[in-house]
Amino acid sequence: MATLHLLSHSPFNDGRFDSCLRLLGADDGILLTGDAAYALQPGSKPAQALLALPADHALYALHEDLQARGLDNPPARVVALDYSGFVELCTRFDKVNAWL
Repeated sequence: MATLHLLSHSPFNDGRFDSCLRLLGADDGILLTGDAAYALQPGSKPAQALLALPADHALYALHEDLQARGLDNPPARVVALDYSGFVELCTRFDKVNAWL
């Protein structure tokens, strides 16, 4: 059963990001929103961890949040979504887990 994990907190402030990565199951996806978009800062440990995930873990980020944080060129593996794409994405997974 594939889960979409929604992260909204900076990966530099607490352990939610690391906990999420440890608990990923096969075919799970990650959507970065808000300050979680900072995980895609080039050369950062969080970016390296995300890009090292197996290909069966899809990576997404809200386009608006990337732009607001100056991350206009996310890695090719990351799919940037608008809000309607975010809603549609949630329907593709069996479960959605928000890391509040």
